[in-house]
Amino acid sequence: MTFIRTPVAILAVASVACILAPRPAGAQGTAPGPTTPAELVATYQSLADGILALKRAERDVCRSILAAANAHAQVELTRAQTAIKASDAKTARTAVEGLAATVGQLATEGDSAVAGVRKKLVDGGHHHNSAAEAQGLFDQGYVIVTRDAKAKMLASSKAIAQMATAPKADALDAEWKKVAAVVDPLLKPAR
Repeated sequence: MTFIRTPVAILAVASVACILAPRPAGAQGTAPGPTTPAELVATYQSLADGILALKRAERDVCRSILAAANAHAQVELTRAQTAIKASDAKTARTAVEGLAATVGQLATEGDSAVAGVRKKLVDGGHHHNSAAEAQGLFDQGYVIVTRDAKAKMLASSKAIAQMATAPKADALDAEWKKVAAVVDPLLKPAR
């Protein structure tokens, strides 16, 4: 016979054993029912701490993904501005296209590989912001980027992409300022 040896299964078996175990004669009738042993409460508390730590870690990883994409976008912006000043149309176009794509990744809280991980978590029943999803503040599975932030950055991504054929430094800077106004608050650590 094979037994499942997961922490939850072990905890469940231990709980049942403790509840069904006879109490000492002096304890009979002193409490309205069986009490949960302190050891099980401590184990459950430890499990809760671990679950909450994982949620914080997920938030931190997603914020790091955004920070990396933001840094990449700034590199593309600088490359585009330098190419525009040098009248290097080909490099400017490539850099502006790269910037537009990276702003799109900021909007979607990562690339398609990250979206695959997010889908796996959602399919497994994990929703980091389930209450906020129900209120329409977050798309399903998103951790940092709100729906409003996503919409603004996707609009900027589209606007930047349209500049690729004839980029102008001032227009590019103006659109980047819109992106920065959305991204910068998202990158600040949670309180």
